[in-house]
Parts: sequence; C-alpha cells; structure tokens
Amino acid sequence: MELLVRYLDRSNSISSVSTQDIIKEDTLRDDLKYYFMSPCEKYRARGQKPWKLVLQILKIVMITTQLILFGLNNQLVVSYKEENMMALKNLFLKDYSGVDEDDYSVAVYNQQQVYDSLFFVLDQYSQLGRLSVGPISYAEDEEGKLLPLILCKEYYKRGTLDPSDEAFDIDAELETVCMSHDPKTANQWKTQNSSFFDLDFYRLVDIKATFQLKGINLQTVRSRELPDCYSFYVTITFDNQCHSGKVKIFLDIDAQSCACRDWKISGTAQKNTHYLLVFDAFVILVCLTSAVLCTRSIVLAVRLLQRFSRFFHENYNHKVCEDDQKEFLNGWYVLVIVSDLLAIVGSILKMEIQAKSLTSYDVCSIFLGTSTLLVWAGVIRYLGYFQKYNVLILTMTAAFPKVLRFCCCAGMIYLGYTFCGWIVLGPYHEKFESLSRVAECLFSLLNGDDMFTTFAQLKDKNSLVWLFSRAYLYSFISLFIYMVLSLFIALITDSYETIKSFQKNGFPLTDLQKFLREQKDFPVSEESSQTDVHVQNSAFCCCQRVPEGDDVVLIS
Repeated sequence: MELLVRYLDRSNSISSVSTQDIIKEDTLRDDLKYYFMSPCEKYRARGQKPWKLVLQILKIVMITTQLILFGLNNQLVVSYKEENMMALKNLFLKDYSGVDEDDYSVAVYNQQQVYDSLFFVLDQYSQLGRLSVGPISYAEDEEGKLLPLILCKEYYKRGTLDPSDEAFDIDAELETVCMSHDPKTANQWKTQNSSFFDLDFYRLVDIKATFQLKGINLQTVRSRELPDCYSFYVTITFDNQCHSGKVKIFLDIDAQSCACRDWKISGTAQKNTHYLLVFDAFVILVCLTSAVLCTRSIVLAVRLLQRFSRFFHENYNHKVCEDDQKEFLNGWYVLVIVSDLLAIVGSILKMEIQAKSLTSYDVCSIFLGTSTLLVWAGVIRYLGYFQKYNVLILTMTAAFPKVLRFCCCAGMIYLGYTFCGWIVLGPYHEKFESLSRVAECLFSLLNGDDMFTTFAQLKDKNSLVWLFSRAYLYSFISLFIYMVLSLFIALITDSYETIKSFQKNGFPLTDLQKFLREQKDFPVSEESSQTDVHVQNSAFCCCQRVPEGDDVVLIS
C-alpha cells in the first residue's frame, strides 16, 4: 500500500511538471507570436492601439514641416551670401565680366594692368558708401573707429635674374611688407606710401588686400523673421607665384552672421519667431518619446530572446542560431533611435539659430537633413508588412553582403585607374587635375555621362600621352560598363529572383518559425563531453532549413 501511494505521488508530480512545461511553452509561443505581429494584427488580437505607429506618422509630418521651414530660411541666407559675393566682385575688381575665369575671378598680363587693378581696389574702398546700393558699410572696432584696409605684399628677399643669359640669383626667403588704408585719409595714401608701390615683379609672390565690412540681411523680414547682421571678411589676392606673366586675381569672402545689437521691428516677425520656437520644442518632445519607446521595445526584445534561448537549451539542448537571433534585434528600431537623436540635436541648433545665439546653418542642415532621410527610410518598415511591398526590403537584405564584397573587389581596380589617370593625364586634362576630380570623372563615365567630352577635351600636344589616354579610357569604359556594372546588376537580379521564388513556393523555415508553428522536429543534440561535437552543432545551427510544406531537410 505504501508503494502504491509513492507511485501515485510520483505520477502526480510528473504530470504537474509536464503541465507546467506545456503552459510555459504555450505562453512563450504566444508572446513570440504577438511580438512579431504587425500593429494592425496586435490591435485585432489584444485590442492594443498602435500608439507607436501613430507617433511615427506624427513625427514624419512634424520633422518634414520643420525641415521645409528651415530650408526656406536657409535659402534666403545662401542667396544673400552669393549675391553679396557677386556685388563685391563687381565693386572691387576692375573689368570684371560677371563670370569667373576657371578658379580665379580676373587675370591681368602686364604691369600697368596690375597697378590699375590695385589702385582700383583702393579707390573703390575709399568711396564704398557712395557706390554700394545695399545695406553695407565699413566695420568698426570697439571704440567706434573704422577698421582700415590692410595691404600686404610678399616677395623674395633678394634676387637678380637675366633670362637672356639663363642666369639668376634668388634668395628664397620670403619677406612681407604691409600698409594700412583708412578711407578717411584716402587722398593721402598714394603720397604717404609711394615706395610701397615700387614693385619688382620678378621677386613679387603675391599682394593681398584684406578688409572687413558689415551688412544686414533685410530680406528675412519677408518671411516674418528677425534680420541677421553679417560681418564680411574680404580678401583680394594678386597671385604671381607662377611668375608666368599671368597674375591671377582672387576675391574670397568669409561671411559670419550674428544677432544685431540694437534693433527695433514692428509687425509679426517677433511673434512668428516665438511660434517657431514652440513648434521646435514640441518636435523635440515627440522625438524623445519615440526614442524612449523604441529603446523599450529593444529591451523587451532582448528579454524575449533570452527566454527563447533558455527554453531551447533546457528542452532541446539546442542553441538558437544567428538568423533567429537577428529576428529579435530589429534594425528598424536602431534606425528610428538614430534619426530621433539627430532630429533632437538639429532642433536644438535650429532653436539657437532662431534665437540668434548660433549661426551654424550648415551643421544644423546636416542634422535635420539626415534625420529626415532616416525617418522617411523607416516608413519602409511598415510597408514591409504587405507582401507586395516587401520585395524591396528582402532583396536589399539578401543582396547587400554579396554586393558589398563585390564592390570591395571592384573598388581596388577603380582606385588603380584613379591614381593612374591622375598622374598621367592630370597635366593635360582638366578633369584629371586632382584625385577627387578623377574619381568623379570616372564615376560619370561609368554611368555613361560626358563620354565624348572627356575624349575630346584632352590636349593632343603629346602623342604618347594621347595614345595612352585612348587606351586608358577605352579599357576603363569596357571593363566597368560591360563587365563590372553588368555583374553588379546580375547580383541584385539573382537575389530578386530568389526572393520571388521563395514568395511563390514558400520561404525556408527557421527554428523560430517552426516553433511558432508548433512543429516538434528540432534537431536535438545529445549530451556529450567532446568539444568538437558541441562546436559542430553550433556551426550548423543556421544551415538547417526546412521548406514550408516539405519534409526534406536542406543543408546549405
């Protein structure tokens, strides 16, 4: 009788443990199914409203609106700088045609033209207030004095040369002599600095005129924003470094904006600025909420993966393969978090710019533009829930590793052509003058752009280089267009055809998918103390796949 009681107690305990295991397995399966549901399926299953989806849609609208508003304002800033650059070139460069010659503005070829152009700069600076039609004037120091124009010439310390006898004696040490030009004493600058303008052109390296101007961008009033005050640091360079008989004249401007110190404006500009600051603050709040929710989802996914891995190890002595682990680590959440952080930083910079505390338009544009790009790219995630729209994501995912390896190999050949074209064709072709321009030229050729122009612009003064250029260009175009580009397209096409076949015949089932479908044919590894058996089971974890509706096990 005592033995019977012990037997019944043991049977009840075993039955209880078995029931608990079944409940635990069903609970895990339900949690996994719910995790991989779409927002609409979660709503139908448990009535959970898709707050995260609504938040993402709201964030897309707000970030795009914010970007458009900032872009319109940035266009005004860029146009103001560009038009001021053009205005100053017409004001200070003698005989400027309105179009730059190559990378310089104007070129002069005799001594008189150099003197005339130099005196023209000084004369125009002296009467700037009577010439300029824009709100621009001389800069002042802290004491209210006008900042003068600084004119410096750089030349070799000593030198003599006689080209007819092919003889020269040059001291390569450079010396710099400067003078200042005050617009209030413009009538005296020639007599007071007459020796400065005795130029020895064979020793002259360059002449630089630097001065500072102030301006106000009033056009932002039209967009109901406060105008910015600008400081223009102007540098006019007479470049004679080549000593080739051609003096290049450059005009460069460094424009820096700041908040005006004393201003008064009526109308709605100030109110509009307040509204924009409130809107930017709301964007930051929405992005912060989105980042917190996505971080929470990642934490929950990691915990669910740990439960699933522990269950497989305890019940099947089987390790979850990398493919199944990647299903839990959702890259879209990481993409959303990165876009949220960029949007928050960009919004803070935008608010500082609106408040006239910062002037980093370019940095703010990079943050806002990148965040908007990532936000719109994240929309693909929700389209991926529909089979007809999911082809792009699956094809990109399948083709990316192969395409990346292929680009690494093709890139080595591309770099070889880049260096070769730069060193050989650089002196004879403007598209090959620098490494960056060579890379850009070859990339345009790869896409079939400007082919005839690239051939035709080569200077045929050297027959050997001309023949080499033909062999170089023909071989590059033939290799990359007919072979490399075709193979690149073939890799993507092959992945696309594979995905289409899987969508038609069924995707291979992973261990995770088989578990969700309540299939019990998991490969169970036997207990063994040998290390090589454990390593073998782990290595082939992701290689075992069972097609849907088939009992044949495929080993890749």
